[in-house]
Amino acid sequence: MSGNPFFETWDTPFEAPPFASIAPEHFRPAFDRAIEEHEAEIEAIKADPAEPGFDDTIAALERAGRAMSRIGGVFWNLAGADTNDEIQGIEREMSPVLARHWQKVGLDPDLFARVAAVHARRDALDLTAEQRRVLDLTYDGFVRGGAELGDADRKRLAEIAERLAGLGTRFGQNVLHDEKAFTLVLEGEDDLAGLPPALRDAAAQAAAERGLPGKHVVTLGRSLIEPFLRFSARRDLREAAFRAFATRGEHEGEHDNRPVVAEMAQLRAERAALLGFPTYAHLKLDDTMAKTPEAVRGLLDRVWERARAKAAKDEEKLGEVVREEGHNFALAPHDWRHYAEKVRRRDYDLDESEIKGYLALENIAAAAFDTATKLFGLTFTPRPDVPVYHPDVRAFEVKDRDGAPVALFLADYFARPSKRSGAWMSGFRGQNNLDGLRQRPIVVNVMNFAKGGEGEPTLLSMDDARTLFHEFGHALHGMLSDVTYPSIAGTGVSRDFVEFPSQLYEHWMTRPEVLKRFALHHETGEPMPDALYERLQAARNFSQGFGTVEYCASAIVDMAFHTLTPEEARSGVDPERIERDTLAAIGMPDAIVMRHRTPHFAHVFAGDSYSAGYYSYLWSEMLDADGFGAFEENGVFDPATAERLRANVLAAGNTRPPEEAYLAFRGRVPSVDTLLERRGLN
Repeated sequence: MSGNPFFETWDTPFEAPPFASIAPEHFRPAFDRAIEEHEAEIEAIKADPAEPGFDDTIAALERAGRAMSRIGGVFWNLAGADTNDEIQGIEREMSPVLARHWQKVGLDPDLFARVAAVHARRDALDLTAEQRRVLDLTYDGFVRGGAELGDADRKRLAEIAERLAGLGTRFGQNVLHDEKAFTLVLEGEDDLAGLPPALRDAAAQAAAERGLPGKHVVTLGRSLIEPFLRFSARRDLREAAFRAFATRGEHEGEHDNRPVVAEMAQLRAERAALLGFPTYAHLKLDDTMAKTPEAVRGLLDRVWERARAKAAKDEEKLGEVVREEGHNFALAPHDWRHYAEKVRRRDYDLDESEIKGYLALENIAAAAFDTATKLFGLTFTPRPDVPVYHPDVRAFEVKDRDGAPVALFLADYFARPSKRSGAWMSGFRGQNNLDGLRQRPIVVNVMNFAKGGEGEPTLLSMDDARTLFHEFGHALHGMLSDVTYPSIAGTGVSRDFVEFPSQLYEHWMTRPEVLKRFALHHETGEPMPDALYERLQAARNFSQGFGTVEYCASAIVDMAFHTLTPEEARSGVDPERIERDTLAAIGMPDAIVMRHRTPHFAHVFAGDSYSAGYYSYLWSEMLDADGFGAFEENGVFDPATAERLRANVLAAGNTRPPEEAYLAFRGRVPSVDTLLERRGLN
């Protein structure tokens, strides 16, 4: 395959992927060759006649699969951020193939025998703390993956993994299909009633991108549909848009995700049983901070009751406005954001469109960079010469305070039909210092902000701005990683710890020290007035009942699916019934819909990352609510506190258990009471 970029050395700046030269037809032969190379590397480890040691077994496993990482870093990022029919076809084809390969490696009895032999001699080996951690995690990973099982059970585990990989891909593509398929075209001034100028511009831009110049379009991207639901004076259009948003993945036919969820829940329960766990949640939580489903539900239930009570009080206020306007309808989910905005204006004199005027995307992105400069001494230099995968993507060279290279950072902020919804951080290349060679990471932040109109700036809501800071916190976790071994680098930590750095970083976005410099009006350049900032602070917990209810409901439903026993799963999984009965049991308010309904709950079903793990945002918020206190006590840009955070969390990867990492940074264990106080639920 001459001419395949994956078979060549990349002489691009930072050895970044040469995207212009990469075509979909390059991926399958590249994956095939990489799998062959990795299989040969594994066979070489197994065939080594020497007594198994750390370097020839554990470190050798860390070195193996570099070609797989190189190709996968490009492919999976494109599959999420700039996909097309060809890439989606390859994704459907390769997901089970790759799952089969990794299961073959993880269940290889001869390979596990070498790992187990090294682990048995661990106390006699002269290992560093990092090497001991990698050894323990490698051994535990093989055991948790089923390496100690008999032949028949290992075979079945491999079949389950392969099937789940295909189902997860299908789930995500079904959601993207429904998101791409829906557009609400606004015809004339009546349909635009209530929409502020910035939202009209964004809707016009969305229409132009879809071949409808002169029109206005609402899509299902959160940065467009959320403000539409908030401002539109047309209740019928709000209902139509919200129904489409809430029913993604829930339509009869080939894109229906309900049977996908049913099969995934059954297979996950069976996998847990094969590995000796009572439920899939027990399996997934076994190596997290939470440890057990009972601990997770304990946290969720305590927060849920407070949030539901606050939401009930808020609903009464919203109902008052409905009646004051002369209506007699009961508040519906498509009404909540609209009337909440009116109550916020009434009670706090806050107008979302006024706030957005001060939150231009360019300024908020600069604020995220500047905060990292003040905390960690990082600098960010635009590199237009670096190849990128879409014209909207911008590249930045990141250097440390001493000028040493740290990372390459890519920013991909705007919504488009080729991108799945949501916001995330990922990497085209991970960090490691293996064999004395410093591999610097290539990290990307992906958002779905609605682009401003032609010649107009993109204006963000407060939620959008917080999202940018949140994902940049993840990016810092990836960029500042400084460990030897790839498997424990960056964000490769337990699921309920990985959100700690990102949620902690959100705090700086609303600090006056940041807003005074960067919240500048997009027309006048004037900073946000003190009076507006004070009103924002006064309203910081406004609608926390709503936000916490919709989040907790999703986390509780996630746990309901994954605490099914194998017997319950085998008897048949009805996703609609599980969602309905779970919400009824906790008293879900009729006027609020869970943040991610089951058929489009991509966190949980488009892959395995957050399955039985959506609670982790709340768990991590316990940490960040307490953790930011260290900066409040010592100064929000205190160098010593920032260095403790960098050394013990951001640079440390998974070199120690998360409990130890947090204690080393903060010096104490966090309490849920701090979280409740922060959310105004105490």
